[in-house]
Amino acid sequence: PSVPGRIPEGDALTDLVLPVFELNGEFLAAAAMITAPHELTPARWQVLGAVLDAPLPVPEIARRIGLGLTRQSVQRVANDVVAQGWAIWQPNPARRGQNLLNLTERGRDAVHALADEQHAWANAVGRAVGAEDLKALRSLISRVTEASRNYRQNPAQ
Repeated sequence: PSVPGRIPEGDALTDLVLPVFELNGEFLAAAAMITAPHELTPARWQVLGAVLDAPLPVPEIARRIGLGLTRQSVQRVANDVVAQGWAIWQPNPARRGQNLLNLTERGRDAVHALADEQHAWANAVGRAVGAEDLKALRSLISRVTEASRNYRQNPAQ
C-alpha cells in the first residue's frame, strides 16, 4: 500500500533505500576483508588507487574518490599513507603550497597485490549475479543518481 502523499514510484524508490545501504555496507565489508592482510584500510586503498597512474593534489583525489568524502578526511588519509611509507609528498609545479601525493614502490606493490584479490572477489560475485543483470543494475543506479542530483539542484521542479 502506498503512503499518503507518495506515488507508487516514490514508494518504490523508498523501498530501494535500505537494500542500497545494505549493499554499500557489504561492499565496505568486502573491501575491509581484501585490505586487512595488507595492513591497509578501504580508505587508504581508495587514496592510493587514485594516484596509481599519476601524482595528484588532495582536492583532486577527493573529487575522484567522491562518495561524499571531504577534502579534510582525504587529507588525513593521505597523511597517514605517507607516514606508513606507501606514498610521499612532492612539490606541485602547477600550484605552490599544494603538494602532490605520489606512490612509493611499497604503495604501488600494495595496490597491485590488492588488485588480484579484488579481481577474485569481483569474479566470484559477478559470476553469481550475471553480467547482464549487473549492467542493467548499473544503468538503473546511474539513472536514480542523476534524477536525485537533478532534484537536489532544482527542488522546485
